[in-house]
Amino acid sequence: MLRRDFLKAAAGMPTLLAQQIQTGDPATEWKRSKPDIVVYLPKEGSLNDGDNEHFLVFESPKGDMLAMWTQSSVEAFGDNHIMLARSKDLMHWSEPAVVAGPYKSAKELQASWGVPVVSRQGRIYCFFCQDSPGPERDSRGRTLKMNDMGVRYSDDDGHTWKRGADIPWPKAAYDHPTGKGTFWNWIIFQIPIRDSKGRPFTGYSYWVSDALRRDNPPGWWVADSGCKFMRFDNLDEAPDPKDIRVTHLMLEGKGLTVPSALNPALTDCEEPSLVLLPDRRLFVTMRTITGYIWYSVSDDDGVTWRKPEMLRYRDGGEPIPHPKAPCPIYRLKDGRYLLLYFNNPGKLGRFSQFAPPAEWKGLNHWSHIRRPAHIAVGEFRPKARQPIWFSRPKQILDTGGVIVGPKKTAEIATYTSLTESKGKRVLWYPDRKYYLLGKILSDELLRGMEPEKA
Repeated sequence: MLRRDFLKAAAGMPTLLAQQIQTGDPATEWKRSKPDIVVYLPKEGSLNDGDNEHFLVFESPKGDMLAMWTQSSVEAFGDNHIMLARSKDLMHWSEPAVVAGPYKSAKELQASWGVPVVSRQGRIYCFFCQDSPGPERDSRGRTLKMNDMGVRYSDDDGHTWKRGADIPWPKAAYDHPTGKGTFWNWIIFQIPIRDSKGRPFTGYSYWVSDALRRDNPPGWWVADSGCKFMRFDNLDEAPDPKDIRVTHLMLEGKGLTVPSALNPALTDCEEPSLVLLPDRRLFVTMRTITGYIWYSVSDDDGVTWRKPEMLRYRDGGEPIPHPKAPCPIYRLKDGRYLLLYFNNPGKLGRFSQFAPPAEWKGLNHWSHIRRPAHIAVGEFRPKARQPIWFSRPKQILDTGGVIVGPKKTAEIATYTSLTESKGKRVLWYPDRKYYLLGKILSDELLRGMEPEKA
């Protein structure tokens, strides 16, 4: 089943179990998670704004807070566009403006998963997955696309955006075999960090092209995937997009991989989230379908990596349970780390990511196991095998299993970002991929969240 067809079926909710799920009032459900900040509440109607996700908030060169996200009528329905809102005080936000993609009467091709990077010269870049024309679709419902990366850039603090030349994406062995085009099979998940030499550096999810798959997957959730990495070599010089130099690391193969729990012939490892350690090594967390988070470490700025291992609260401790969902890690200004996760092994009540294909018809199990959201606070352990040890979890956000929006999902805090600015530490989160909200993570909230001592 194509991803788009699957989501349409899920939106219809025909199964008995799905019919028993409580539906909330869109006008008031944004209050359920008790947010401290409201960035955007959908209006629906003709705006195609029923889905809001991939929510990346950052500080502009002149000190405003900018919120960038991907918006659509419903995820995977083919009308993704990238939006931007602005705030001077974190609490009050402007009406969003479109950066790229089809919006209102704009006749543009779909633009997805925009990622902002601010150069040291003050130019802001937005890199994104772009569509190119084509009637074919893969098992995730994506149209035939070129693998090149779309670019918009701004020289006036994000008020206006210019179209830049596409950045060519190098072809690798697991990409679509034709030379005319390919299904884009990469997504950057988080705002790039800076490596030990100060260069913008990021990881991306990478999927084997469906044209090369020898199995017959029952749906998009049976993936063959890995994590790769890329570096922007000259971005701080504020080059014209046509002159940007990008180095792809681990280009051949699938990158960092973890065996799939659904099919041992496949690997399932996605959505890398990076931090730089005090000893200048890179540390990455990754989602898998094993029921746990996995991690790796690089001591050469991402050229080579240790074989991935299951993430634990400490060396020899319990593994950290988590479904196939984003598991971002953020470095805090005080030197600690914050891990965001769902603290369940892919099963929550009646829902399971391991359910047989027949039980996915009309019911997206991930929409119900990606909750509640928990945090753990990490500290650097330089002599440990796992260089960050974590506190016990604390639940901070939940939807109570109540669905809302056209996608009819109960998930929360998937595809988030974190800022420490203007005196506040804020987790920016989509609520059910519908509302865009903020939670202040105060010192009081984090007090007592200390890992075990070495």
